[in-house]
Amino acid sequence: MSEYAIIYVTCSDEAEAEKIGKHILEKRIAGCINIIPEMTSSYFWPPKEDKIEKSNECILLIKTRFENYERIETEVLKIHSYDNPAIIAIPLLAISKKYADWLDSETK
Repeated sequence: MSEYAIIYVTCSDEAEAEKIGKHILEKRIAGCINIIPEMTSSYFWPPKEDKIEKSNECILLIKTRFENYERIETEVLKIHSYDNPAIIAIPLLAISKKYADWLDSETK
């Protein structure tokens, strides 16, 4: 397993992504966040029904050490507005040594 990850989180809007991102940074369980402000999502909702919903969302990317995934998931779920937000860890296959050293120095 990779030592580092980007955690992909869908948010209802940019304000929610900023709130969650700031919370995660203040806990020092991530070194950096990125917010991609606009995307369109299509998905089945409610679950187990054949209804396809479409909504505007934004993406919160959280750069961290993989070992912090569970803590980040717990913190996101505490304050996220969705009942079932996408919180997906993407292991990094490669990362520059200088960036990895910086990420290690900025996270608990």
